[in-house]
Order: sequence, then C-alpha cells, then structure tokens
Amino acid sequence: MNWIELISPEQISEIKEISKSKPVLLFKHSTTCSISNTTLNRLERNWKEEELGVSAFYLDLLNYRSISKQIAEEFQVEHQSPQVLIIKDGQSVYNNSHFGIDYLSIKDQLHQLEKSFKN
Repeated sequence: MNWIELISPEQISEIKEISKSKPVLLFKHSTTCSISNTTLNRLERNWKEEELGVSAFYLDLLNYRSISKQIAEEFQVEHQSPQVLIIKDGQSVYNNSHFGIDYLSIKDQLHQLEKSFKN
C-alpha cells in the first residue's frame, strides 16, 4: 500500500484540495495499540491499488496528536484510534473505527463515490 505520511498540519488543506477530484482516505494509527496494529495489517493485506483510485494518508497519531485533533475539528468527527475517514469535496463522508474498519466496506464506499466524481 502506498501511504502518504501525514506529518504537517498544512497537509490537511492539501487533502481537502485533492478530495475535490478524487476520494482521500485517512488512516489514524496508534502504533502501540494491538487493535490498531491488527486493523492496519488486515487493511494492508487486502488492499488492491488497482481496485481503488484513492490517495491514502497515514497518521501516526502518537507522534502527531495535534494533527489528529485538527482532523477531528476540521472534518467534524469524534477522535478514535484506529480510525478511517474518507474525504470528498473537503468533507468526511465515511468514518469508521476499530474492527469496524473493513476493506470491503471501504471499497464499496469508494466505488459509490467514484460514480459521483464522474457525474
């Protein structure tokens, strides 16, 4: 999986801009949490780049707590870890956490969004 590391607050503006032309996936990961590690591993094992036209950002929230807080505020979601958000047109249109993070659900959401980008 080709993660883009989310390491600066300025990247939030970049994410919003990218999301105007294609979906953006954010994965917030706690590196010391076994649930977060398991969820990340399941996602990466199943991920197929060719199936999904998405920019995927990875946030190590232990090292970048302030960015995690900014994500919660700007996308109006409650902080969770692990957590996946899908951003379209600068807004969070999908949000799930813990074992609710599932490749097939993400894939379905992205395919539905893909249709809206084509219209």
